[in-house]
Amino acid sequence: MSGAKSEKKLQWWQLSLLGVACTIGTGFFLGSSIAISIAGPSVIAAFAIAAIGTYFVYEALAKLTIADPQRGSFRIYAKKAYGRWAGFTCGWVYWLSELLIMGSQLTALSIFTQFWFSGIPLWIFAAIYSVLAIIVILTGAKGFDRIENLLAVLKIAAILMFIILASAALLGLFGQEGETVPLPRSFDAFMPEGWTGLLPALIYGFYGFAGIEIIGLLAIRLNKMEDATKAGKAMFALLAVIYISSISLALILVPWDSFSSEKSPFVTALDKYKIPYLPHIFNGVFIIAGFSTMVASMFAMIKILVSLANGRDAPGFLGATTKNNTALPAIGVTAIAIVVSIVLSLLMPGRIYEYFTTAAGLMLLYNWFFILGSYNRLLKLSFLDQVKRWAGFIIVLTAIGGTAFHSISRPGFYVSILFIVVIGGITLLMMYFWKKNKTGKEKDPSPGSLFEK
Repeated sequence: MSGAKSEKKLQWWQLSLLGVACTIGTGFFLGSSIAISIAGPSVIAAFAIAAIGTYFVYEALAKLTIADPQRGSFRIYAKKAYGRWAGFTCGWVYWLSELLIMGSQLTALSIFTQFWFSGIPLWIFAAIYSVLAIIVILTGAKGFDRIENLLAVLKIAAILMFIILASAALLGLFGQEGETVPLPRSFDAFMPEGWTGLLPALIYGFYGFAGIEIIGLLAIRLNKMEDATKAGKAMFALLAVIYISSISLALILVPWDSFSSEKSPFVTALDKYKIPYLPHIFNGVFIIAGFSTMVASMFAMIKILVSLANGRDAPGFLGATTKNNTALPAIGVTAIAIVVSIVLSLLMPGRIYEYFTTAAGLMLLYNWFFILGSYNRLLKLSFLDQVKRWAGFIIVLTAIGGTAFHSISRPGFYVSILFIVVIGGITLLMMYFWKKNKTGKEKDPSPGSLFEK
């Protein structure tokens, strides 16, 4: 991981593009099918609400970054606001969550690749993608930026391609006389599963927009730090428009109860038109999207591990860098941990590991509470800022609680609570040792207001 001297400054639009690259992944291309099957047409509302809630959290993180740029981002702000225990918990919850999610991503990438090479074992593809991801990380900030920007353009192009094809289908250019599904004209038609359909679907909307922590870690490289909020507005506006447009078109082409969690809604919507090579094209898109978000997650994991080490919340050697400012120890430990996660994902029964990764995704949202809480404790907020902060709290809490309303997401919710209890116990144990051994100064800032000198 390259250090500050070798990291090129970013314009606001470059951060927006990197944000899109780090955000659009299999969580949208495949997770949206699950959301549609749970909520029906009201999935549109789920994604819109998720976009608003995610932006409120991002805006809080952006303003914290503008006021006090920190390489450890949200972890440092939690530590300054609440104390060392919060920085420790925030950092390790994030790192462990991303670790479990990456094992799942690598397994999914391997399954997609088996679509073309069915005779090759999954672990070989997982190993190849892991090595490729590490190579991208080792190229430093410039290599990371270039590859992620290229993948962002390809992912946006894929969604725009679907929008164009779906529009052509509606115009009858592929035959079938432009058949469409009647638009919902009543509450029951829009929300066929009621509130118990909409609420569990919210979490999949959030998965489609997740990635603000990674953007928070990248924001420190902005040429003008005050552009962080502008970059976020552009990113979320673009994502919201293409997400909602593409899902709406899919719902117009095919009845909502025709979608399956086993297939992307975009493939399902165009199936009947028999467009040549369509499954192959979208399979390639899934691989690109999954690999892009996986590399971004690995980048963030290494950054957080270095921050934890510098704050004496992880073994000190993990914060070491080589002469060219590459954090080799952190990269090595993260790579080993990812191998363990891949093995678990391949050996565990599918449903059990799925519950773990769902729980890990929920734990990322728990960290958002730290961001919103730190925002209030470290900055002087206007009335409007407070309204948006509380709205963010309520929306995120509703999405987390909504997972308890459906059989697909409920086990992950319970497992996430178990994770929090375990990590809370470890944090209490660490607090005991910190009080017992008060020697040595930490490199990270101590608790207090950003306005204190």
